[in-house]
Amino acid sequence: MLSIILPAKNESAALADLLPELRAAQSQAEIIVVNDGSTDDTAAVCAANGVKMLTQPYSMGNGAAIKRGAREAQGDVLVFMDGDGQHDPADIARLVAKLDEGYDMAVGARDWEGQAGVGRGVANTIYNWLASRMTGFKVADLTSGFRAARADKFREFLHLLPNGFSYPTTSTMAFFRSAYAVAYVPIKAAQRIGKSHIRPLRDGVRFLLIIFKIATLYSPLKLFAPASVVFFVLGLARYLYTFINDHRLTNMSVLLFSASVIVFLIGLISEQITALMYKAQA
Repeated sequence: MLSIILPAKNESAALADLLPELRAAQSQAEIIVVNDGSTDDTAAVCAANGVKMLTQPYSMGNGAAIKRGAREAQGDVLVFMDGDGQHDPADIARLVAKLDEGYDMAVGARDWEGQAGVGRGVANTIYNWLASRMTGFKVADLTSGFRAARADKFREFLHLLPNGFSYPTTSTMAFFRSAYAVAYVPIKAAQRIGKSHIRPLRDGVRFLLIIFKIATLYSPLKLFAPASVVFFVLGLARYLYTFINDHRLTNMSVLLFSASVIVFLIGLISEQITALMYKAQA
C-alpha cells in the first residue's frame, strides 16, 4: 500500500487543484494532509476531496508535520511531497518504480529552473557538492521535499528529524550513513502557488547550520580533522616566524596549537556520538 503525505500550512488554493490530480494519478493510495496550524480553508478542501487530514493545534513546522504523517500512515511505502503545487503527481510512479528496483529511497531531483530563486539555487548547489564529498556518492538534490521511501526504513530516523524545514537533508544523510540505497530521479518543479514560508534573513542562518549538520550527521571527523590541520599549520607558521625573528614561542602559537588539539578531540568525540546514534539501526 502507498501512503502520500503532504504537510500543509495555508495551502488551500494549491490543494484545491492538487488533491483531485493526486487522486486521479494514485486512486488506491492513502492520501494524508497534515494541517500544520492553517488558518485558511485547508480543512474544507480536504473534506471536499475525501482525503485524510491530521490537524496540528498550532504550527509546529514542516518536519513535525512529516513526522506525524509518517507515524499515522498505513502504507509500506511513504511518498512525501509539498502541498504548494510544485510537484507533479505523475512523477510519483517514477519514484516508486525506483524502490521496486531495490532502492530504499528515491528523491525527485530538480534542475536549475526548478529552484526557488538564484539564492536558493546557489545554496542547494553548495549543499549537493558538500554532501557528495562527505558521502562519496553523487547527491543530485539534497533538499528536495519530493521523495518516496520504505516506511520501515524511514521511521528508523524519525527521532533524528528536526521539526523545521531541513528534514530532507537529515533523512538523506541518515540513509547514506546507514548504508540504505538512495536513488535520484530528475523532475520538473513548477512555481509554487501562494506565498513561500521561507524568509531569506531568518533562514540564511538556518541554511548555514545545515552545512555543518550535513557533516556531523555523516562523519564529523571529515569536517573537524581538516579544521584541526588548518589551526596546526597556522600555529606552526606563526611559531617559525617568531622563532626566526624573535627566538621565542608566542602565546598566539600556543593558542593555535591548543585549538588544533581541541578541534580534533571534538571531532573524535562527535564521531563516537554519531556511531552510537546509528548503532540501533546497524
